[in-house]
Amino acid sequence: MEQLQWEVRYLEPPKILRHCKKCGKKTEYASSGLFRVNAQQKSLDIWLIYRCTTCKSTWNLTIYSRINPKSIESRLLDKFLANDSELATEYAMNSDLLKRNGAEPQVSPYQIVGDDLDLTKNAELKIVCEHPSSLTVEKILREKLLLTRRELESRVSSGTIRLADGGNIRRAKLKQEVTVLLGTG
Repeated sequence: MEQLQWEVRYLEPPKILRHCKKCGKKTEYASSGLFRVNAQQKSLDIWLIYRCTTCKSTWNLTIYSRINPKSIESRLLDKFLANDSELATEYAMNSDLLKRNGAEPQVSPYQIVGDDLDLTKNAELKIVCEHPSSLTVEKILREKLLLTRRELESRVSSGTIRLADGGNIRRAKLKQEVTVLLGTG
């Protein structure tokens, strides 16, 4: 059985949808890549700043609220204070954190890097990405294999394309690693 790997690389953090008070409607916000750290007495608040793509008003994504500064590793705190771009991207890609803050993360622009595969041969395909997202395994397969929805559905129904863990390929979201089995087994 041939073993292949595809990597999903996000080109930028996802934009989010949320109500903009200035625009008066739900609009897109983009991460500024900047943190706001506010100290009040013996506690810290840390936010990632987002900007409305329409009117440029800001919204703060809560990362820590009323936390004791001693409970944060000093290197991490230094990264917040220095507006570390990798750390900002990590938080902006965290869909669970975004949802907990009332934002609706959109799918980030991405590219799928990896070899093409021969659908007539048995293969084990690992799809990996650095950050989990709401992107579906079905969408990745259709895009990279150049299959229509109907063609993929037919292959899934016949069992020639399936998830290694037996899950539903139509509903599976992209985790950091997903294994897909192709062929008759």
